[in-house]
Amino acid sequence: MSYVTTADGVQIFYKDWGPKEARPVVFHHGWPLSSDDWDAQMLFFVQHGFRVVAHDRRGHGRSAQVSDGHDMDHYAADAAAVAEHLDLRNAIHIGHSTGGGEVARYVAKFGEPSGRVAKAVLVSAVPPLMLKTDANPEGLPLEVFDGFRTAVAQNRAQFFLDVPSGPFYGFNRPGAKVLEGVIRNWWRQGMMGSAKAHYEGVKAFSETDQTDDLKAISVPTLVLHGEDDQVVPIADAALKAIKLLRNGALKTYPGLSHGMLTVNADLLNADLLAFVKA
Repeated sequence: MSYVTTADGVQIFYKDWGPKEARPVVFHHGWPLSSDDWDAQMLFFVQHGFRVVAHDRRGHGRSAQVSDGHDMDHYAADAAAVAEHLDLRNAIHIGHSTGGGEVARYVAKFGEPSGRVAKAVLVSAVPPLMLKTDANPEGLPLEVFDGFRTAVAQNRAQFFLDVPSGPFYGFNRPGAKVLEGVIRNWWRQGMMGSAKAHYEGVKAFSETDQTDDLKAISVPTLVLHGEDDQVVPIADAALKAIKLLRNGALKTYPGLSHGMLTVNADLLNADLLAFVKA
């Protein structure tokens, strides 16, 4: 198993598949999952000749279950540690949900300043801000995220069944085809991680204002979002993010869910490949 040790001594697990001389495509997973959530994309891109890289966020998956650093700044710094360790250049960074926030912070703070990033993709991503505030009245109230924290603290195992069984993949919609294996895989990934990382990560994905991150990004950035996303509503995220990006493009998908990268992988993969090759 491959690990890199960060500046503050945290071991971060990563996958690195494909020819080392090929162009790297780097994947950043969502809460509370792991790099395994990108299986369909990593296999697809490696079969198209790319080098594919993904890491488990600190406290998630196979990375160290440390007590501290469960915030967007540390997430981005950890991603930078992986990119520097592997000397990834001319890379495309693709982030889903919380991973989209990680990409935005990484590209703005590390990737562009170091010249390592060529393009970025935000899939069902949380930026610019999920929380309802005076400046962001369309956001979700704090009580929603307090409910996440309560569920993690009281019965994380049950909560990690309820989320994928319902809103994450849209399996709660009338006529939806429920995929039991997808639900179990979500639960498996979540339960591999640390309850403390998951509890504190709720604040990271909901209360981090990434307006300035989005404004700072100048590389071509593709924003993809499902119009029936029940976890990160499109009006709170993608429709605002695209207005802040200097070089952004937006594509939305009628009826698709927050977890569309898994249950609609064929569609997403084709659009991602077209953007990467453009």
